[in-house]
Amino acid sequence: MLFKRRHINFSDDNLEQIISACISGNSEAQRLLINKYLGYAKSISYKYAQNDMEGEEIVNDGFLKIFNNLHKYDFSKPFLAWIRVIFTNTGIDYYRKNQKKENAINIEGYDFVAEETAIYEHISGEELLELIQKLPTSYRMVFVLYVVEGYSHKEIAEKLGIKEGTSKSNLQDARIKLQEMIKQHFPKIYQLHSLKGHLHEK
Repeated sequence: MLFKRRHINFSDDNLEQIISACISGNSEAQRLLINKYLGYAKSISYKYAQNDMEGEEIVNDGFLKIFNNLHKYDFSKPFLAWIRVIFTNTGIDYYRKNQKKENAINIEGYDFVAEETAIYEHISGEELLELIQKLPTSYRMVFVLYVVEGYSHKEIAEKLGIKEGTSKSNLQDARIKLQEMIKQHFPKIYQLHSLKGHLHEK
Protein backbone atom coordinates (compact mmCIF):
# COMPACT_ATOMS: atom_id res chain seq x y z
CA MET A 1 0.00 0.00 0.00
CA LEU A 2 1.33 3.45 -0.92
CA PHE A 3 0.49 6.53 1.13
CA LYS A 4 0.88 10.11 -0.03
CA ARG A 5 0.62 13.14 2.20
CA ARG A 6 2.55 16.41 2.49
CA HIS A 7 4.39 15.46 -0.70
CA ILE A 8 6.00 12.49 1.05
CA ASN A 9 5.39 9.09 -0.53
CA PHE A 10 6.01 6.00 1.57
CA SER A 11 5.28 2.32 1.42
CA ASP A 12 3.94 0.59 4.53
CA ASP A 13 6.68 -2.05 4.27
CA ASN A 14 9.61 0.33 3.75
CA LEU A 15 10.95 1.43 7.13
CA GLU A 16 13.25 4.13 5.75
CA GLN A 17 10.36 5.76 3.87
CA ILE A 18 8.10 5.55 6.92
CA ILE A 19 10.71 7.19 9.14
CA SER A 20 11.33 9.94 6.60
CA ALA A 21 7.59 10.59 6.41
CA CYS A 22 7.37 10.68 10.21
CA ILE A 23 10.15 13.24 10.35
CA SER A 24 8.21 15.38 7.89
CA GLY A 25 5.23 15.34 10.27
CA ASN A 26 3.09 12.85 8.40
CA SER A 27 0.53 11.64 10.96
CA GLU A 28 -0.37 8.56 8.90
CA ALA A 29 3.24 7.42 8.94
CA GLN A 30 3.47 8.10 12.67
CA ARG A 31 0.42 5.94 13.37
CA LEU A 32 1.85 3.21 11.16
CA LEU A 33 5.17 3.26 13.02
CA ILE A 34 3.38 3.01 16.37
CA ASN A 35 1.26 0.10 15.20
CA LYS A 36 4.30 -1.74 13.85
CA TYR A 37 6.28 -1.50 17.08
CA LEU A 38 3.62 -1.24 19.80
CA GLY A 39 3.92 -4.87 20.81
CA TYR A 40 7.71 -4.62 20.98
CA ALA A 41 7.45 -1.41 22.99
CA LYS A 42 5.13 -3.04 25.51
CA SER A 43 7.37 -6.09 25.87
CA ILE A 44 10.14 -3.77 27.08
CA SER A 45 8.24 -1.06 28.92
CA TYR A 46 5.94 -3.24 31.00
CA LYS A 47 8.92 -4.88 32.69
CA TYR A 48 9.78 -1.55 34.29
CA ALA A 49 6.20 -0.94 35.44
CA GLN A 50 4.32 -1.99 38.53
CA ASN A 51 1.06 -2.31 36.59
CA ASP A 52 -0.38 -1.89 33.09
CA MET A 53 -1.19 1.79 33.66
CA GLU A 54 2.44 2.59 34.42
CA GLY A 55 3.46 0.46 31.47
CA GLU A 56 1.24 2.50 29.14
CA GLU A 57 2.80 5.73 30.45
CA ILE A 58 6.28 4.42 29.70
CA VAL A 59 5.18 3.30 26.22
CA ASN A 60 3.65 6.71 25.46
CA ASP A 61 6.68 8.59 26.78
CA GLY A 62 8.96 6.30 24.79
CA PHE A 63 7.18 6.89 21.48
CA LEU A 64 7.22 10.62 22.13
CA LYS A 65 11.00 10.45 22.55
CA ILE A 66 11.27 8.37 19.38
CA PHE A 67 9.41 10.93 17.28
CA ASN A 68 11.39 13.78 18.82
CA ASN A 69 14.67 12.05 17.95
CA LEU A 70 13.95 10.26 14.68
CA HIS A 71 16.06 12.81 12.82
CA LYS A 72 19.07 11.49 14.78
CA TYR A 73 18.52 7.86 13.81
CA ASP A 74 21.38 6.30 11.84
CA PHE A 75 19.84 4.15 9.08
CA SER A 76 22.93 1.95 9.04
CA LYS A 77 22.06 0.68 12.54
CA PRO A 78 19.23 -1.76 13.47
CA PHE A 79 16.06 0.19 14.26
CA LEU A 80 14.90 -2.29 16.91
CA ALA A 81 18.15 -1.88 18.83
CA TRP A 82 17.78 1.91 18.66
CA ILE A 83 14.23 1.98 20.00
CA ARG A 84 15.05 -0.66 22.63
CA VAL A 85 17.58 1.73 24.16
CA ILE A 86 14.97 4.51 24.11
CA PHE A 87 12.29 2.45 25.86
CA THR A 88 14.82 1.13 28.38
CA ASN A 89 16.00 4.65 29.19
CA THR A 90 12.38 5.80 29.38
CA GLY A 91 11.68 3.09 31.95
CA ILE A 92 14.70 4.26 33.95
CA ASP A 93 13.58 7.89 33.69
CA TYR A 94 10.11 6.92 34.88
CA TYR A 95 11.61 5.14 37.89
CA ARG A 96 13.83 8.07 38.83
CA LYS A 97 10.97 10.55 38.41
CA ASN A 98 8.56 8.53 40.52
CA GLN A 99 11.05 6.89 42.84
CA LYS A 100 9.54 6.00 46.20
CA LYS A 101 11.17 4.64 49.30
CA GLU A 102 9.91 1.13 49.86
CA ASN A 103 10.36 -1.17 52.78
CA ALA A 104 12.71 -4.03 52.11
CA ILE A 105 11.17 -7.48 52.00
CA ASN A 106 12.15 -9.91 54.69
CA ILE A 107 13.72 -12.81 52.82
CA GLU A 108 15.10 -14.75 55.77
CA GLY A 109 14.26 -18.42 55.57
CA TYR A 110 13.59 -18.39 51.81
CA ASP A 111 15.02 -21.24 49.79
CA PHE A 112 17.03 -20.32 46.72
CA VAL A 113 17.19 -22.45 43.60
CA ALA A 114 20.47 -21.99 41.73
CA GLU A 115 19.12 -22.78 38.27
CA GLU A 116 16.73 -19.83 38.09
CA THR A 117 16.91 -19.54 34.29
CA ALA A 118 15.59 -23.07 33.92
CA ILE A 119 12.63 -22.18 36.13
CA TYR A 120 11.78 -19.09 34.07
CA GLU A 121 11.77 -21.16 30.88
CA HIS A 122 8.86 -23.22 32.23
CA ILE A 123 6.70 -20.15 32.90
CA SER A 124 5.02 -18.16 30.13
CA GLY A 125 6.28 -14.67 29.37
CA GLU A 126 2.97 -13.18 30.50
CA GLU A 127 3.03 -15.08 33.81
CA LEU A 128 6.65 -14.12 34.48
CA LEU A 129 5.88 -10.47 33.70
CA GLU A 130 3.06 -10.50 36.26
CA LEU A 131 5.49 -11.75 38.90
CA ILE A 132 8.16 -9.20 37.95
CA GLN A 133 5.62 -6.40 38.26
CA LYS A 134 4.89 -7.49 41.84
CA LEU A 135 8.50 -6.90 42.88
CA PRO A 136 9.29 -3.69 44.79
CA THR A 137 10.32 -1.04 42.27
CA SER A 138 13.98 -0.95 43.34
CA TYR A 139 14.25 -4.73 42.98
CA ARG A 140 12.37 -4.81 39.68
CA MET A 141 14.55 -2.16 38.05
CA VAL A 142 17.82 -3.90 38.87
CA PHE A 143 16.47 -7.34 37.92
CA VAL A 144 15.26 -6.18 34.50
CA LEU A 145 18.37 -4.15 33.71
CA TYR A 146 20.72 -6.97 34.75
CA VAL A 147 18.90 -10.15 33.75
CA VAL A 148 16.88 -8.93 30.75
CA GLU A 149 18.94 -6.07 29.31
CA GLY A 150 22.38 -7.35 30.25
CA TYR A 151 23.76 -4.26 31.98
CA SER A 152 26.59 -4.63 34.50
CA HIS A 153 26.12 -3.63 38.14
CA LYS A 154 28.41 -0.67 37.55
CA GLU A 155 26.26 0.54 34.66
CA ILE A 156 23.06 -0.02 36.64
CA ALA A 157 24.42 1.93 39.58
CA GLU A 158 25.23 4.86 37.29
CA LYS A 159 21.84 4.77 35.58
CA LEU A 160 19.79 4.54 38.77
CA GLY A 161 21.98 6.73 40.95
CA ILE A 162 22.70 3.98 43.50
CA LYS A 163 25.80 2.21 44.78
CA GLU A 164 27.12 -0.83 42.94
CA GLY A 165 26.75 -2.88 46.12
CA THR A 166 23.11 -1.84 46.36
CA SER A 167 22.55 -3.04 42.81
CA LYS A 168 24.02 -6.45 43.65
CA SER A 169 21.99 -6.71 46.85
CA ASN A 170 18.74 -5.71 45.11
CA LEU A 171 19.35 -8.27 42.37
CA GLN A 172 19.87 -11.06 44.89
CA ASP A 173 16.75 -10.02 46.84
CA ALA A 174 14.73 -9.77 43.62
CA ARG A 175 15.76 -13.28 42.57
CA ILE A 176 14.87 -14.74 45.94
CA LYS A 177 11.53 -12.94 46.04
CA LEU A 178 10.72 -14.07 42.50
CA GLN A 179 11.49 -17.66 43.36
CA GLU A 180 9.34 -17.41 46.47
CA MET A 181 6.44 -16.23 44.29
CA ILE A 182 7.10 -19.06 41.84
CA LYS A 183 7.07 -21.49 44.76
CA GLN A 184 3.69 -20.10 45.77
CA HIS A 185 2.05 -19.88 42.33
CA PHE A 186 3.84 -22.71 40.50
CA PRO A 187 4.76 -25.23 43.23
CA LYS A 188 5.31 -28.16 40.86
CA ILE A 189 7.78 -26.24 38.72
CA TYR A 190 9.60 -24.93 41.79
CA GLN A 191 9.75 -28.36 43.41
CA LEU A 192 11.12 -29.95 40.24
CA HIS A 193 14.04 -27.51 39.99
CA SER A 194 14.59 -27.48 43.72
CA LEU A 195 15.11 -31.23 43.61
CA LYS A 196 17.48 -30.85 40.66
CA GLY A 197 19.45 -28.31 42.65
CA HIS A 198 19.81 -30.71 45.57
CA LEU A 199 20.91 -33.50 43.22
CA HIS A 200 23.64 -31.28 41.75
CA GLU A 201 24.90 -30.47 45.25
CA LYS A 202 25.44 -34.15 46.10
